[in-house]
Parts: sequence; C-alpha cells; structure tokens
Amino acid sequence: MTRAPISADSHIVEPPNCYVDHIEPRYRDIAPRCDVNARGASAYTIDGLRNPIAVGQLAAAGMSAEEVKVHRSATFGEITRAAWEPNERVAAQDRDGVGGELIFASIGMVLCSHPDFDYKRACMQAYNRWLAGFCGAHPDRLFGLAQTAVSSVDEAIEDFVAAKAAGMKGMMVTGSPQHEDYDHPDYDALWECAVDLELPICFHILTSKDYDASTALTSPRGHSANAFMNLIRGVQDILGLFVFGGVFERHPRLQMVVAEGDAGWVPHWMYRSDHAAEKWGRSMQRTISKRPSEYVLSNVHFTFQDDKTAYESPMMVDSSCLMWANDFPHTDSTWPRSQEILASQTGHLSEAQRDRALFGNVAELFHLPV
Repeated sequence: MTRAPISADSHIVEPPNCYVDHIEPRYRDIAPRCDVNARGASAYTIDGLRNPIAVGQLAAAGMSAEEVKVHRSATFGEITRAAWEPNERVAAQDRDGVGGELIFASIGMVLCSHPDFDYKRACMQAYNRWLAGFCGAHPDRLFGLAQTAVSSVDEAIEDFVAAKAAGMKGMMVTGSPQHEDYDHPDYDALWECAVDLELPICFHILTSKDYDASTALTSPRGHSANAFMNLIRGVQDILGLFVFGGVFERHPRLQMVVAEGDAGWVPHWMYRSDHAAEKWGRSMQRTISKRPSEYVLSNVHFTFQDDKTAYESPMMVDSSCLMWANDFPHTDSTWPRSQEILASQTGHLSEAQRDRALFGNVAELFHLPV
C-alpha cells in the first residue's frame, strides 16, 4: 500500500458547547446539554428523550470490555481530546497510520430518532455549524458530513445547499423521514439535488426509527449480544427501499453510503435480491430495468472496520463498493491497531485492490483533496 488509508466512517463526540452555542435562540433553553450526573459522569440529556448518553461510552477506542465499563463514568474532561479537538485528532490519525477521516456525528445519531422534526432539525443545524469549524482546522485531514432531519423535501434541500456552502463532503441522512418514505417520488427533487451538489447520501446504523441508538443493545430474544448481531438490519432495509423502490433507476448518478454495517453480507444480499426480483416478475419490472445487484455495484458503498469477510469476494474488492473505516473513537474502533488488522485481513489482495478499498474508493466518491 503506497498511501495512508482514509477512514470512511469516524466520529466526533460533540463537546458541551456544540448545541448550546450554535443552535437558533428559540431552542437554546432546551438544546442538548452535557452535564455531570449524580454519579459523577458526564452525560448528554436531550429534551424529549428519556435516556442520557454517557460521553465515556462514546470515546472508548482501544479499550478492553472491562475498561469500557469503567470509562462510562468518565467526565468530559477525562475522555480523549482527539474526540473533539482537531489538532489532537490529527495526532490520533498519525498514531493509527490514517491519512484522513470522514466525520459522522455521535449524539447526532441518537437525535435521528427524536420525534419532533423541527427540534431535530434545529439541533442538526447547530451541529453542522460546529462541525464546519472543527473540519476547517485541517481541511486536508478532516472531512465533514453534515446532518439533515429530512423534515420536508424543501427543508432538506436547504440543508444540502448549506452543507455544500460550508465545505461538507456528504450528508448524514436520518434513517426515517417525516413524510412518506424515501422511495416516494416526492423525494426525487432531493436526490437530484444530491447529485447536482455531488454530496453522497450516508445512512449510518442506529439512525432509523425501528433500529435506533436507544435500543442498540436491547434484544427482544436472549442475550444482548443478539441485539448486537441485529444492528445492520436497519441499513439493510434502507438499501432494499432504494433498490426495489426504483430510486437508483430514476437517479442513476445518486450515490449512497451504508455506514458501519459491515460488508461481508453484501454478495449474498445481491444474490438474494436478484432472486427476489425474478420471483416478483412483471411487478418488479415496472419499477426497475436492471438486476438489483447491478444497482448495488454502481450506486452503493459500504463502510466496515474489522470485517475479514469483506475482502473475500473478488467482485467486491474489484468494485467501488468497499470503503474501510476505523470508527474512531467508538468502542468498535480498530484504533490504534488498524494497521495490524489491515495487514492480517488484506494480505491476499493485490496492491491495487488494497488501495481501492482503503483509499481510492472513498477519495473518489467524496471528491477529497488528497
């Protein structure tokens, strides 16, 4: 590999001033706040949502399971400064051998499930204002993804336009819009806006109303590990919605990112989706003109971190679909062992295949200045 990899899915932990200082005045009194709770831990409280979010659990990269449990009680001052301070962030990249990162929200993931779309949009706009400053400190290493609540098509288009003007590289789109669903023709204007502005639409796990962050480790059956295994269901539903709903048929240049859902399952999903299309016959032919797998290969990209199976399909490693990530600073991050893990999992690939999955695909998709 001749170039340092770029993480296609990393996060920040929003600092205490992120929402309070940047939200429009009418929401300031109820903006998301980071306070120290009765147990001495810093946690975000969000108006309208019951469960506070401990910041320690959001910034535990490189820790063991036992260390993570202890770190849940950390104050904001005790978490790594690389979670929110741009100079420290670049130093953390250097330690992990990473040349840049696409930045997703953390508290913003929880906000995606908020039932009040006006409030949610105000919070996300505040986050976008803060993020522009964070990424602006190192625009060649920190690549921001703005958030949109998709409260309406017109307001979402406004969010896309503002994101482009602020230098954002893509849009982190909430998994569930307020009106209709994303395959409805009403959203065609939004997808054309995304194409025109060259802003890929990014759907992260745990941002859909049926698969949200508040129930991440709550399993309806058995051990909580079963819930962990179910995390990718939400983004798989969105993938099927766009493919079978004809969104890519109507907008062949639209580019989607499925974030942190791994990628080893994708070849089987493509095979099974083609099988489903054949079974539905004429009713499916009225919506799409190609096999579902063809839309996946041309329009969809998948981020993953520790997924050995992602590199096992020649079809995938020779495509633009795979985009490696380190998920820093979350608990599932490969930081600071990313290079060791990559060496173990990609040793059988050619240099061109490794470069495509670890650098080329993400740089080309997001038009990165690298």
